[in-house]
Amino acid sequence: MASQSLRFLSLTRRAFSSSTSALKFNGGVSMVQGASRGIGLQFVKQLLENNDRGHVIATCRNPNSSTGLIHLKDKFADRLKILPLDLTDETSIEASALSIKDAYGHLNLLINASGILSIPEVLQPAYYVSYICNTETTLNKLEKSSLMLAYEVNAVGPILVIKHMWPLLKIGGGFGTERSTAVVASLSARVGSIGDNHLGGWHSYRASKTALNQLSKTASVEFARKKDPIVCILLHPGTVDTDLSKPFQKNVPKDKLFTKEFSVQKMLSIIDNVKVHDNGKFFAWDGQEIPW
Repeated sequence: MASQSLRFLSLTRRAFSSSTSALKFNGGVSMVQGASRGIGLQFVKQLLENNDRGHVIATCRNPNSSTGLIHLKDKFADRLKILPLDLTDETSIEASALSIKDAYGHLNLLINASGILSIPEVLQPAYYVSYICNTETTLNKLEKSSLMLAYEVNAVGPILVIKHMWPLLKIGGGFGTERSTAVVASLSARVGSIGDNHLGGWHSYRASKTALNQLSKTASVEFARKKDPIVCILLHPGTVDTDLSKPFQKNVPKDKLFTKEFSVQKMLSIIDNVKVHDNGKFFAWDGQEIPW
């Protein structure tokens, strides 16, 4: 049965790769979820600039409010598609998957770049920012609403995106790229590592990223078991100078605060060089593995 399934997949991919529509996208099709600003927007920019044949789908909750995406659309009109996608609404995720299927038929790369660390008056994880009243300094400061919000956006949303893009990634595999497989790369964080947790604090953010790690690792096991041509990895971008980290940069040494351009360049290098045996691994921006 397994050999029959593999034979069917091989025939399907061969027929697909010989079609006119497939040849139109032989530079590869990439999707960046959470592309309105910061690291996600920079991923879109570098993917478009680094491959003049590659096509990119950028998704975010409110595309019309992203001046960065609008600017890139003006510059790369033929190779950039912008779609609305609300991580908290699974029907929105499913609609995006159907739109991508109709327009491209497959995906070669999926980057989950969205995430929340803090929302004023709602979610405040930092243990060293004295001007915030509702910080997650101790268990006494922990609130259910913060935990649920962080989990929904940082863990549940990304894994549902993987779920609905999975059929497109299976078809795409490594077609049109220098990679032998499709790649799913989700942005995690070093603070999501249980083994690396020596400081405490940041309860909601830590727990949600740990959940993302486990969900992604579990997906990677299924991909391997079913012999799908997909490698699923997690990436820690370092501390990057973005709106997300802005309130928490006070104690970060200058040489440890990265630009978006530097961090994304490093992570794309990891993605471009990923191998089948890297499936299910958790990498820092410099390529070093992070303990779970």
